[in-house]
Amino acid sequence: MTQEDHLMQERLRKLNEIKQVGVNPYAYRFDQTNKAQELQTAFKKLKKEEKTKKKVSVAGRIMMLRRMGKATFVDLQDGTGRIQLYFKEDDLGRSKYKFLKKFDIGDIIGVKGTVFKTKLGEVTVYVKDYEFLTKSLRQLPEKYHGLKDVEARYRQRYVDLIVNPDVKNIFITRTKVFDAMREFLVKEGFLEVETPTLQPIYGGASARPFITKHNTLDMNLYLRISNELFLKRLIVGGFERVFEFCKDFRNEGMDTKHNPEFTQMETMCAYDNYLDSMDRVERMLEFIAKKVLGTTKIKYQGNIINLKAPFNRITMIDAVKKETGYDFSKVKNIDEARTIARKLKVQITDDMGVGAILAEICDEMCESRFIQPTILYDYPREISSLAKIKKDDPQFTERFELIICGMEFGNMYSELNDSQILRENWKKSEELLKKGNEEAEKMDDDFIKALEYGMPPTSGIGIGMDRLVMLLTDSSSIRDVILFPTMRPEK
Repeated sequence: MTQEDHLMQERLRKLNEIKQVGVNPYAYRFDQTNKAQELQTAFKKLKKEEKTKKKVSVAGRIMMLRRMGKATFVDLQDGTGRIQLYFKEDDLGRSKYKFLKKFDIGDIIGVKGTVFKTKLGEVTVYVKDYEFLTKSLRQLPEKYHGLKDVEARYRQRYVDLIVNPDVKNIFITRTKVFDAMREFLVKEGFLEVETPTLQPIYGGASARPFITKHNTLDMNLYLRISNELFLKRLIVGGFERVFEFCKDFRNEGMDTKHNPEFTQMETMCAYDNYLDSMDRVERMLEFIAKKVLGTTKIKYQGNIINLKAPFNRITMIDAVKKETGYDFSKVKNIDEARTIARKLKVQITDDMGVGAILAEICDEMCESRFIQPTILYDYPREISSLAKIKKDDPQFTERFELIICGMEFGNMYSELNDSQILRENWKKSEELLKKGNEEAEKMDDDFIKALEYGMPPTSGIGIGMDRLVMLLTDSSSIRDVILFPTMRPEK
């Protein structure tokens, strides 16, 4: 029998003893009227050994037990923090005090009593009565080592949250980020909407989808890779400013920046173009930083980042020219582009045109050097099937990405609303599908039909929410900011 099994057997023995004396080890409710942090704040100015008549009722998990004969101290942890409890045999009575021997670290209890401050200056609840609420059968990780194993932390997030308080703060910040973004967009006149997660045709991005089967309809459905095409349908229908926080799913590799299930915030705004979206993204991130953190200057992985608008802006051609010395505005054919890629040792494939090669070079040679918030704009038409073509240079589109600390945070553009051009783009994409490119986009005839009814000039914003939370909490991995990241099953 392992040490863990032995400890669990000991706790099971106590569980049975609790039942035998007529106490329900899994109570139904407790009237919790106070929180730990509330009490710490309200009574921090008490003098040492000062007592109050303030009656309180708190509940939470036992995180530390110190038995001292006829007195016992307990550290209780609730959803806001910790507070010390003081149990005394003279006040509780012998039998009630003796029952404390059934307590283990991890058990959940509720107590009623008054507040005082110990001679060591600790705000403490003097327990007059208590209720046993839940028996914990597994031992929590030991105090000084905690739950350190990264895989165990992600698999057992429930334990991670109990023993690593900073982890909970990350997810509290995550909620505040969502709330601040929602507040900003609502003030700008946007309406929050919901679009389908199960889609008959996946689209709005280039990615490999997850496929599922609807038995009643006898048809395949796809977990969405993007909600973009449905938001545009709403613009066609007469909504002018919409947004959605959506779960997207992409059947791709996993690393510190990618999880198969992730959260995007997407907007669509009628009568805007990509310059309007650039301005809005800058203002929105500045607003969120101030609202959530109280400053636009943040620290991320050793870098001091300033989220105050405006951000740096640079075209893809200028970025490549600045970092490599090669000017793609003067590249006239595919052979020249391939030669440059070879000289720069950038891996390319035979099906790449000049625009795709330019984008690959930029991805490999430039993006990692954008530490401060940078808007990289004017992407090649070849890799931007859903973006509007630039009026003065039809080889490029009105598309931009937001990059901070070398990490892409969003892909945005003036939306292509010419149904004939989009049909041709998707025909080319479907040829790539036939050749085995599982990330190529599919033809969506219903969306084409929607555009044929007419969609006004429109521009959208797409922000990867998990990455934004990573930035604002100085987290190095996307799994640190997703409560339950995708994991390989344990054997």
